Amino acid sequence: MSEIYTSIPLGDGSTHAHTSTWVASTLRQEIAEGRLLPGSKLSEQALSSALGVSRNTLREGFTLLDSDLIISRIPNRGVFVASPDAADIREIYAVRRTIEPAALAWGPKLDIDELSRIIGQARAAAEAGNITLMADANQQFHETIVRATGSAHLLELMSRVLAKMRLVFHAMSDAPDFHSHYVSRNSSLVDLLSAGQRMKAADTLQDYLNTAEAELLDHYESSQLR
Repeated sequence: MSEIYTSIPLGDGSTHAHTSTWVASTLRQEIAEGRLLPGSKLSEQALSSALGVSRNTLREGFTLLDSDLIISRIPNRGVFVASPDAADIREIYAVRRTIEPAALAWGPKLDIDELSRIIGQARAAAEAGNITLMADANQQFHETIVRATGSAHLLELMSRVLAKMRLVFHAMSDAPDFHSHYVSRNSSLVDLLSAGQRMKAADTLQDYLNTAEAELLDHYESSQLR
């Protein structure tokens, strides 16, 4: 079995663990957590063995991921983890600007303690110069913001957005400052929330997301010219 599949949890024999939805969710998580990278080929043989599912079920899972635009099917070549482009970046941030500031402003289940704990992890990763762990903490931070809504549907949507977001973050691996300065931005949001300034935090996050989108688009466009 290919080494990149060793972290994927095996099907446990229950019905839900052998459905196409479970397959898609498991692979989406692997992408969101940075273990399946842009351009990686997804081997049917290795994945069906790792997940304990039939190839037909795996292909159904691929169909669901294809609709999320986080994999690409290339005729006569196979299935690959997608490499996001400028249009994907704009779509990601359109969704994030709609959900995340509203969650900070009005989410009934905002967990400031959990956000503070994640900031601690992010700072430790920044001090160690570990870009992967900084990106992990950033993903957790924004997922926790959406969790404040108490909506399972929004969390499911966010899991798809985060999977695509991780692919975008991979393109920024040569720009460590991109990740490190968002550690301080996230920390500033927690400071505002701790002071009871939820609306100001929401406005600050809106500006933060606009800045991040512009930075990512600039980096993407520059990389296309190389």
